[in-house]
Amino acid sequence: MQNTNKTENTEQEHPFHYSMFFQRARWLLLGAGMLAASMSGEPIAAGAQTVGVSGYALPTIHTQQAYDPFDTYTSRWTRADARQIRARSSLTNPTGGNSLPARLTMPDIPANFPQTNPDVWVWDTWTLIDAQANQFSYNGWEVIFSLTADPNAGYTFDDRHVHARIGFFYRRAGIPASRRPRNGGWIYGGHLFPDGASAKVFGSTTLTQNAEWSGSTRLVKVGDNRVSVFYTALGFNRTDAGANISPPIAIISKTDGRIHADLTHVWFTGFNNHEGLLQPDGVYYQTGQQNEFYSFRDPFTFEDPAHPGYTFMVFEGNTAGERGAADCTAADLGYRSGDPYAENLNDVLNSGATYQKANIGLAVALNRSLTKWRFLPPIISANCVNDQTERPQIYIKDNKYYLFTISHRTTFAAGMDGPDGVYGFVGNGIRSDFKPMNWGSGLVLGNPTDLNQAAGSDFDPNPLQNPRAFQSYSHYVMPGGLVESFIDTVENRRGGALAPTVQINISGQNTAINLGYGQNGLGGYGDIPANRYNIDVVAFLQDLTSGNGSTPTNPLVALASLGQ
Repeated sequence: MQNTNKTENTEQEHPFHYSMFFQRARWLLLGAGMLAASMSGEPIAAGAQTVGVSGYALPTIHTQQAYDPFDTYTSRWTRADARQIRARSSLTNPTGGNSLPARLTMPDIPANFPQTNPDVWVWDTWTLIDAQANQFSYNGWEVIFSLTADPNAGYTFDDRHVHARIGFFYRRAGIPASRRPRNGGWIYGGHLFPDGASAKVFGSTTLTQNAEWSGSTRLVKVGDNRVSVFYTALGFNRTDAGANISPPIAIISKTDGRIHADLTHVWFTGFNNHEGLLQPDGVYYQTGQQNEFYSFRDPFTFEDPAHPGYTFMVFEGNTAGERGAADCTAADLGYRSGDPYAENLNDVLNSGATYQKANIGLAVALNRSLTKWRFLPPIISANCVNDQTERPQIYIKDNKYYLFTISHRTTFAAGMDGPDGVYGFVGNGIRSDFKPMNWGSGLVLGNPTDLNQAAGSDFDPNPLQNPRAFQSYSHYVMPGGLVESFIDTVENRRGGALAPTVQINISGQNTAINLGYGQNGLGGYGDIPANRYNIDVVAFLQDLTSGNGSTPTNPLVALASLGQ
């Protein structure tokens, strides 16, 4: 790709060079011709690579070509791509309104939302899945897993992260949202792991706190009750004021247990042995020694039908190297040669954007028990674009591979902007030249946000900002395009509860919120349904007679309940 520095310097020396005049006119006319369509929120035709908005550079050309998962190719979410978010947003919305395209905006969550449970704050949430991300009920019960913290322990909602424990919830399967309590009807089952079990992966390392962060929970085999939990064990060594004495330690870990259920409740056993799987290597993935604010978390495991016999994992990382190193390249900017609206690389390097270098990592299991893993190169990077690409997941639909992730407005690099919400990329394999979805921007679903106003924060909102800019976060895309998340802040009311489920329609490189789902696009709070069921009759009968089970008067009634 031509260095944009050369183009800009030439224009300064020869401001009326005829070839450049006609080139600029061509780009302006092209952008103007598409402006009306962009502001209306209509999807661009599949494969269209040259559409744009007047005054903005075009997105990077991405082919969606698939590469072998073991290849070294890493796709890029470039600055040219991410700038399409701003290009497609309104400049004339009322102050504090929503400047995002309507079809990419999550509907407003009411301020009178219900609490999921009064005894715990709830945020990152996931389901019981198989290797293809199908969501399973177990013996008639739906089960979810969430990061939880105690609202009565004396710390604030914003301090919850260092106290996070993985908890679980359950409810009867097969009941529509209209027949459930307003909060979704989830029953809190308690902490998933025994106290102190997750700290074992740190050995004798000095810690002041340890926490359990997000991951995924795999059903080992349909018809069985064995489950494996992949999660992030976090160790902190901090002063009383909260400053790091040493960098936090993040270890992607695994533990095994069993799920149990009777007629009245769900419980788990096991999870006593925790095994560290991966720590950042400093080659592909940034370490705490390179940057004490590094990201390394959120393992999501899956199998790829195109590569049978392998189990893969995607996770959140940062590009290896010293924090703030000025090593972003013209390829990270991604502008097309001769684009008159391209940024100057040196200007970007001097802007502070080099502190934001997210990536999404890939690893492959080396044994069937999934206890040994090997790093592969990242599948996508966001150097000088964003610093966090959290909770990544691979979602396969119509032979396309969708890479979904979540990010914050406040983690975008200097000169970039976008809302809190879901970002997505599409390709032909798990390692692809991923095309950012929706006009090449990457934005899939954002909170209502006024990008013309400063972001503020969830704990200190900007009064000029949309009061729902932080309404939800930690979205997870489920089968059928359903999307669950948690409530953060709505009109200055803090959340810690499951948000209403929404649905996105996914078609090629485009998505749109389905306003016909639920009521004006909002489904039930915490409506997280299973799309598969797992029946384990032998375990069910054993659970009925165990010390934790409730024995029915009629065993036939108990067996009949499995089909509910």
